[in-house]
Amino acid sequence: MASTTHLPVINVAPLLGADESSRRIAAGQIGAACRDLGFFYASGHAITDETIAALTDASHAFFGLPHAEKMKIAMSRGGRAWRGFFPVGGELTSGRPDIKEGVYFGEELGEDDPRVKAGLPLHGANLFPSGVPELQTAVTDFMDQSARSAHAIMEGIALSLGLDAQYFRRTYTASPTMLFRIFHYPASDAAEGWGVGEHTDYGLLTVLAQDDKGGLQVKTPHGWIDAPPIPGTIVCNIGDMLDRLTGGVYRSTPHRVLNVSGRSRLSFPFFFDPGFDARVVPLPGRIAHDDSAQRWDKASLHDFTGTYGDYLLGKVGKVFPDLARDVT
Repeated sequence: MASTTHLPVINVAPLLGADESSRRIAAGQIGAACRDLGFFYASGHAITDETIAALTDASHAFFGLPHAEKMKIAMSRGGRAWRGFFPVGGELTSGRPDIKEGVYFGEELGEDDPRVKAGLPLHGANLFPSGVPELQTAVTDFMDQSARSAHAIMEGIALSLGLDAQYFRRTYTASPTMLFRIFHYPASDAAEGWGVGEHTDYGLLTVLAQDDKGGLQVKTPHGWIDAPPIPGTIVCNIGDMLDRLTGGVYRSTPHRVLNVSGRSRLSFPFFFDPGFDARVVPLPGRIAHDDSAQRWDKASLHDFTGTYGDYLLGKVGKVFPDLARDVT
């Protein structure tokens, strides 16, 4: 049973190696965390300190630019790829503006990619600021290392469910939907509102690097707990689709952000999700049930029909309703 006051720290390095015994120990620890809270810290991951430092420096440089410079890569310029910058208050959670600004990125895809040719929303080229050229390298490195970490952790999740290690790569993540955000939370206080209001993530797994300011909070059966940064670790949490796959045994847990550090805060969430066209169905032996009464948004994950792309667009469209009208 997980602690009700802090998240467990799990060494996932064995999942990046070949020792079967160590891999299964790590998988068992991940399974326990997914059943109890849906959140854990991961040490031994593939994201280097150098990559995080470079991304932090480049992000500070970008958010320090004049507003007009940042708006040169505004999301409205990203078209169907849904990439680029949004200002403070430009993103909604549960219909309320968040106290943060940020930049949306995704897998870098050229015009000849079949998904781009087919006009799939959220697929295409990223927008990078000419004034901070180092941001492109930092983002690319972070996404590559996050993807390697996520594939390994999903192998652990598969083993924890009694599946073969390659189950998710074979069924859902051979061509995953990979989205990345850089969020900047200005110094504020509780009276100004939440940096991000209560929500769950949409897909399979979120990998999060955060700076030293804190602010992330996780909802437990006994109340909200803080998830402060721990050096050398990333925060991992499961999303709605893994909740759906397991019939609610592994839970997508509500979380939120309140920056009361008195300083600006950076966070770097990487979302590792099923392929856009994947139809996510319960695993064998897992029974779907109406979980709406227990969920923060009172919407059942198991009533949904369609592809993951349909689910994702429905969710993201509520975050950016103006863009949604242009994309869907």
